[in-house]
Amino acid sequence: MTEPLRQIVIAGGGSAGWMSAAALIHQLRGSGIAVTLVESDEIGRVGVGEATIPPILAFNRMLGIPEPEFVRATNGTFKVGIEFVDWFRKGERYFHPFGRYGDDFGLVPFHQQWLAARARGAAEPLSAYSLTHAAASLARFGIPTGNGPSVYSTFGHAYHFDAELYARYLRKLCEGRGVVRQEGKIVEVQRDAASGRISALLLNTGERIAGDLFIDCTGFRGLLIGETLGSEYLDFRHWLPCDRAVAVPCARTEPLLPYTRATARDFGWQWRIPLQHRIGNGLVYCSGFAEAAEAERVLLDNLDGERLSEPRHLSFVTGRRRHMWVGNVVAIGLAAGFLEPLESTSLHLVQAAIMQLIAHFPDKAFNPRVTERYNRKIAAEFDAVRDFLILHYSATERRDSAFWRHCAAINRPDSLREAIAIFQETGRLFIGDYDIFREASWLAVLMGQGVIPNGRDFLADAVPEGQRREILAAMRKLIADEAGGMSSHADFVRGLIGAHAVR
Repeated sequence: MTEPLRQIVIAGGGSAGWMSAAALIHQLRGSGIAVTLVESDEIGRVGVGEATIPPILAFNRMLGIPEPEFVRATNGTFKVGIEFVDWFRKGERYFHPFGRYGDDFGLVPFHQQWLAARARGAAEPLSAYSLTHAAASLARFGIPTGNGPSVYSTFGHAYHFDAELYARYLRKLCEGRGVVRQEGKIVEVQRDAASGRISALLLNTGERIAGDLFIDCTGFRGLLIGETLGSEYLDFRHWLPCDRAVAVPCARTEPLLPYTRATARDFGWQWRIPLQHRIGNGLVYCSGFAEAAEAERVLLDNLDGERLSEPRHLSFVTGRRRHMWVGNVVAIGLAAGFLEPLESTSLHLVQAAIMQLIAHFPDKAFNPRVTERYNRKIAAEFDAVRDFLILHYSATERRDSAFWRHCAAINRPDSLREAIAIFQETGRLFIGDYDIFREASWLAVLMGQGVIPNGRDFLADAVPEGQRREILAAMRKLIADEAGGMSSHADFVRGLIGAHAVR
């Protein structure tokens, strides 16, 4: 007979800790299981992750967070995708939209109809069939009402927000729902002599926080999962070479763009994240090709507005733990791994780990089969994101710096090599079960990075060419009309949360 858990202890706050606390206290209501979060105001947080991908909407919705309240509390804006500048070649750019291209008709996915039209001389780019891209290009945004046209079913969005404000908002929500916050630094991790499992955390305040299940949100350090339990960290730098970042906010400029921008630089790339009150900027780079002072200079020379604080330098190792769940400890957030912010996946991997933990929720026996299954699933999610990121670096014609020559020579994992080969030969995409990026994302990045199909699916020819031309033309017109009718992104945010909030 198994015994249920009674006490969950979360070690560390920040976005990962408070997202974990919020989801657990919500899902476990009425169970009698207590949740305690230990954090210290003296410990700094990374706090550079301010861009997200669409699944964050479902997470907030699960917690019952009203969108206007969330956007207001976090100085948030809306995000419909990412613009990539100078990645394939200098002077070229492409857009990774949230939401899909066009709408399927005939026997094959929409992009196969586009490939068939292209083979017959059609010149319109794939981006002409994205409502998301059309809105982004006009700095416009809208959310469909219940009576909106079906084209909105192809439109997706996420958010830009201040991660520190998000954690603060979640803390207030959690404490109102029963989570106990314990201030203090962890000075000792105590283990049960018989089982080897963690039994309690000893704090500098003298408090001893005992628990049944421990969530490690202690950041890169991985105090519980790594330093105490010894879960190996798998280094991905041979695939993802960047290991440093420098970040600085600047004054907001007009227009308020509804997308993130990632601009390739000679030894890495620069992010631009527009919030209501500022623009978040940073340069992710490889220390083997640039010194910190040079990276800081390049970042500061390429700001859109006045610098608002001193630059902040960070170091990291891309990779993940071999096992994110060991014994009675589950690592979530940076303690589990880090894959750099190029596609804004850090908070999503936190979200995915939380939801899988709930799906695999243990009792005091901690069935090893359940633990192993959880580890396989989370490792597969990390590795799928890893492959998608490697694609950006390795599929490039840039040879103008030592860094980009190094990236062009990256030995891709077999899983990525196969996906690229199939797409080049047939135009087909076979998306894995654990791949958070679906067909439209892979299409945008593959073709934006110069991976163009040589073949296509001839089942598209079941649609007569004249009919195909008419359908595609109607789609382009509908998309252009709907994007043109949207309000500006800034006006939409004002209307949502109040005119005083967006200056």
